[in-house]
Amino acid sequence: MAIRHFLDIDGFDKRVLTEIMSRAHVMKRDLRDGNTHYGRVANGKTLAMLFEKQSTRTRVSFDVAMRKLGGDAIALNSTDMHFGHRESTADTARVLSRYVDIIMLRTKSHESLLELANFATVPVINGLTDRSHPCQIFADVMTVEEKFGVIAGRTVTWVGDASNNVATSWVHAAARFDFTLRIGAPNSLQPSNEVVQWAKNEGATILISEDPREAVEGSDCIVTDVWVSMGHNDVERRIELLKDYQVNESLMKLASPEAIFMHCLPADRGREVTDEVIDGPQSVVFDEAENRAHAQRAILAWCLEDI
Repeated sequence: MAIRHFLDIDGFDKRVLTEIMSRAHVMKRDLRDGNTHYGRVANGKTLAMLFEKQSTRTRVSFDVAMRKLGGDAIALNSTDMHFGHRESTADTARVLSRYVDIIMLRTKSHESLLELANFATVPVINGLTDRSHPCQIFADVMTVEEKFGVIAGRTVTWVGDASNNVATSWVHAAARFDFTLRIGAPNSLQPSNEVVQWAKNEGATILISEDPREAVEGSDCIVTDVWVSMGHNDVERRIELLKDYQVNESLMKLASPEAIFMHCLPADRGREVTDEVIDGPQSVVFDEAENRAHAQRAILAWCLEDI
């Protein structure tokens, strides 16, 4: 059987993604109800977690998810390993495949992820690259579905820097989960034409505006992210460019009365979102963070066994 990598949402058809998502919901309910059926999936198996970039949620949620499946996890950061500098990515893939059963990589370069997957003989999961963040969006879609039943037919609005990896995965998801994605972003920080055109060719409804108020109006879910990420040196320019894209109470009032607010965290409070919103009754950011572990448990299970 072919190795089951989980690299990007756009690489899967709707059926597979829906099956994994359904399993995530079941796993969460079973865990709450004390059903440990899925605790046997990874018995005797080990996950290697490779981190070129710092992490809180990715590291802890993957570790917990693997252990809930009955397996073990090993975390390695850039100071622990030769990955990418003293040893080629291909050789790292070959060596780790002899030691562990599955690999998760959080890296700066999407090309490193693809090379690792190409040479690994065990499944590889994208824990984040400069291109995309599919595990985050899986947890996000799961959170929307917990609130509304299904995400299909709903409207999600991204506000702020839409050129980043999380926004790209939201565009991918719109083409696979059948929801409308609106984007409110400055012209220079909108998703690439290539990504948007791919989604539209796949049947997605993507609407882009430089006016955040227009993008938010009547939406079911408002999503934002930090304006300045690791590796950005143009801090002042970004803040000036995005100052009108803060998610505050005034902006949230334009959304549906039952709208939810999401942020992948960590948040720069007072910049892209106010305390009133992130701590307010419409915020589901901590449900969203929790769902990383449940969604990733389902992804790990899919990689390690047949659904």
